[in-house]
Amino acid sequence: MVGEPLAQEVTMCSFIPRPLAELQEFARFHYEPLQNAALLLAGPFALKRVQTLLDDVLSSATITRRLQVGVVDVHKLLSLYHVNNPDRIEAAYFAEIDMCDPFIEDICLMTEALTDILYRLDLDPGQPLADYLIAA
Repeated sequence: MVGEPLAQEVTMCSFIPRPLAELQEFARFHYEPLQNAALLLAGPFALKRVQTLLDDVLSSATITRRLQVGVVDVHKLLSLYHVNNPDRIEAAYFAEIDMCDPFIEDICLMTEALTDILYRLDLDPGQPLADYLIAA
């Protein structure tokens, strides 16, 4: 009983909105696999972007517009959004992937998990994530 108020006080002082908390939990759990996926699917530039986004997600107190754009970009990368566009680097990297690689299944599972989180976010129309989900 003595510990209860302290636990509530700590929770109240470090309140993070539930949608962001889910996104942060996803980022923590998939920190290394997301980086591996970025490198495999689009090379070192994508890896750097994903590393920056992961750091931003983990240190953010709100879901900013910039954060939303980054999450949309990662979701597009994981869901192979650009692999049919020969002008995109993703197409070249995709052509080199061995579809029998066990990591491919991990990428699919991460994509599904991220998609579920994105649909649970309650964002106003006009926000990058909301518009992306409507278009998808």
